[in-house]
Amino acid sequence: MAAGNDTHISEFLLLGFSEDPELQPIIFALFLSMYLITVLGNLLIILAITSDSHLHTPMYFFIGNLSFVDICFTSTTVPKMLLNIQMQSKVITYEGCITQMYFFLLFAGLEDFLLTVMAYDRFVAICHPLHYAVIMNPQFCGLLVLLCWIISVLNSLLESLLVLRLSFSTNVEIPQFFCELNQLVHNACSDTFVNDVVLLFLAVLLGGGPLVGIICSYSKILSSICVTSSTQGRYKAFSTCVSHLTVVSLFYLTSIGVHTNSIVMHNAHLGTVPSVLYTVVTPMLNPFIYSLRNKDIKGALRRLFRREIIKGPLS
Repeated sequence: MAAGNDTHISEFLLLGFSEDPELQPIIFALFLSMYLITVLGNLLIILAITSDSHLHTPMYFFIGNLSFVDICFTSTTVPKMLLNIQMQSKVITYEGCITQMYFFLLFAGLEDFLLTVMAYDRFVAICHPLHYAVIMNPQFCGLLVLLCWIISVLNSLLESLLVLRLSFSTNVEIPQFFCELNQLVHNACSDTFVNDVVLLFLAVLLGGGPLVGIICSYSKILSSICVTSSTQGRYKAFSTCVSHLTVVSLFYLTSIGVHTNSIVMHNAHLGTVPSVLYTVVTPMLNPFIYSLRNKDIKGALRRLFRREIIKGPLS
């Protein structure tokens, strides 16, 4: 875009959902319910894993980290949206928008990298079971999570600093309920060539790279399962991957929907549908996906509730 107004903008307008006043209480109640379910469900997963020594394994260590990231991820967008509905306002300050975008990118990246690490964990567990405890030792698992954090922090910091160099005209309207990176860049009135090139490069490197890693891990897992002679062994190996594959599919399909939508669609209301699926619905479903098919987590939750019930009358 050509260089334009260099006046420092103080706020953006998040168009979000329908402007119909009668729908606002329904939207507020719906998203508040989904947010509370997301936080509660993921907290229960974290409590079950930390309180049960049987779940102190690499797989559940990564699931616990993913649950924490899911809480943070949805908390970057939904509370502000609920506040705006309650205040009957669509305004977000410039500083608030950049901050929200930074943390959104941070936790989206973390989720992506953690899913890749979890795929590698399943690959080692199924293809190299005898060396699993040696390879996936606590120090290595902690190092993998730390590496995910470092890459995500650096990525979101770079993207945010590149947005800070852009200038915007007054009354910028973002057809989303949160400050989405592509929408911010498209609404800039200064030259965005550097932003576009870096965005594309990082999308391929940090988006495509983990996806290739996941596909490679599961191709090796599938080959290993196919050569397993025992039907029970095949079922057990496959069942440990179903939950992770479901979460990966949800994450990538909704992520692709959001990024495609931000490029080709500019309808404020239709454009929010994939974003809701990506930022709210997926983090809400993850605890159910991991707990409903997982006997260990269901058992840990039952033991947790039983201890709390017994502790209640005694306290």
